[in-house]
Amino acid sequence: MQILRWVSKFLLLSFFLDVVSPLSLAQTISPLQTSVCSEADRVALLGFKERILKDTTDILSSWIGKDCCGGDWEGVQCNPATGRVTGLVLQGSARDSGIYMRGTLSPALGSLAFLEVMVISGMKHIAGPIPESFSSLTRLTQLVLEDNSLEGNIPPGLGRLPSLSTLSLNGNHLRGQIPPSLGNFKKLQQLSLARNLLSDILGHFQNLTFIDLSNNQLSGLLPASLFSLVKLQDLSLDHNQLAGRIPNQIAGLKSLTRLSLSSNRLTGQIPASISSLQNLWYLNLSRNGLSDPLPVIQGRGLPSLLSVDLSNNHLSLGTVPGWIKDRELSDVHLAGCKLQGNLPKFTRPDSLSSLDLSDNLLTDGIAGFFTNMSNLQKLKLSNNQLKFDLSEIKLPDGISSIELQSNQLSGLLSRILNNRTSSFLEVLDVSGNQISGTIPEFVEGLSLKALIIGSNKITGQFPGSISNLKELERIDISRNQITGTIPTTLGLLSNLQWLDLSINSLTGKIPTSLLGITNLRHANFRANRLCGEIPQGRPYNIFPAGAYAHNLCLCGKPLPLCRTKK
Repeated sequence: MQILRWVSKFLLLSFFLDVVSPLSLAQTISPLQTSVCSEADRVALLGFKERILKDTTDILSSWIGKDCCGGDWEGVQCNPATGRVTGLVLQGSARDSGIYMRGTLSPALGSLAFLEVMVISGMKHIAGPIPESFSSLTRLTQLVLEDNSLEGNIPPGLGRLPSLSTLSLNGNHLRGQIPPSLGNFKKLQQLSLARNLLSDILGHFQNLTFIDLSNNQLSGLLPASLFSLVKLQDLSLDHNQLAGRIPNQIAGLKSLTRLSLSSNRLTGQIPASISSLQNLWYLNLSRNGLSDPLPVIQGRGLPSLLSVDLSNNHLSLGTVPGWIKDRELSDVHLAGCKLQGNLPKFTRPDSLSSLDLSDNLLTDGIAGFFTNMSNLQKLKLSNNQLKFDLSEIKLPDGISSIELQSNQLSGLLSRILNNRTSSFLEVLDVSGNQISGTIPEFVEGLSLKALIIGSNKITGQFPGSISNLKELERIDISRNQITGTIPTTLGLLSNLQWLDLSINSLTGKIPTSLLGITNLRHANFRANRLCGEIPQGRPYNIFPAGAYAHNLCLCGKPLPLCRTKK
């Protein structure tokens, strides 16, 4: 998503720099010198508006009157000297599901003969095919139709757009092969077709600098032609079904800065030729079937590397390789690589921002492990065999996420969860250990979003000051020995989506104040000593009955109705 946002900003910046020249900008400021928009262009835009059955963005409500170039038609850009439409930029909100357009793309847009930029993105419910008429937009330089619901095949006619430099169709429901005709592009620099259902791959775009075909259904071997793209800087093919080996020809991608091949079916060894990629700073080969041994990278091999992820392959590393441990890296992810023994000592711990050593066989070495990790933001050591008391660690100030679940940790919860750590922690997961003590009281202004402390030996009550954690989205205190009542203040956590209080010794009622948590998607109150009527409102009365089972006397939907007193 970070890259997609960057591309979007790039498109808009490029449009205003390239399309709106200083002369045209001056003309825009002086209304007396502008031309009324072309009637043909106005009709084409109204043809698009007619195909949109619902518009909660309210953009199209501004499309009224005769002059589509007068500045009142939102998202429409014109050449003020000619009155012809040169840009159509309609962007919805990726986060707000209530902001969208519902309808289809009108073929009438294909008659905007002077159009240079078309961005219709984030509208979510614009469905149907990409009109074949778009192949007539011969002046088009940027075509961005991201995050809609477009269907069918990519029109082969798009390969006839001689000036196209950016094509982004991310986040739709497009199917079939990537048309070979797209190989005709001479000026194409950025190709983004991620998050579709496409099933073919191309390597014939010699000017490309950016390719994102992630989250599709691409299969077969990596084509050799792909590795002749000497200008390519960013290649994302993750989350597909690509198989076979990573070829030695990968060294041909001399300009490559970012490579993501994760979540495919790649096998064999990582080729030693990868070390010749002098500009590569991001390498993600996780979740494949890659095997030992790793290439020996010495001297000036991979001199720009900052981030490496080799997690969840068929690697048996034993220890962290020197070319990783001794570098100044920001991200090191080696989950499921059969690391053994003590936690590794990094030569430059101060450079680390994200470290994932989960799902290994690590046993010890926590003492002094965090020394000089002043920039660490995220740490994952879950599913190891680490055995230590929480008093042995002092988290670095500023760490936002720590996952230590499923180890053999002991000691008091307050050693790791207190008002100091909660001031910078956003995610804490220490579930599945042997931690004791009580849940501490919380002051206002804390940042915690996920508190996961289930399956430990925690006692005491669930504090009412939990309501001070206003950012909380997930709470799991299940499988402990917590007593007392569920605090009514829990209902003040309006962002909460996940609540698991199961298998404790909680008593009393489920407070009706919890009805104030409108975003809750999961709740579990099973195996406590609760009694009384379940709050009768969504979502509590539609959660499965198992979420309330094995209590003293809970009643009301989804359980049998409560008996009325006579």
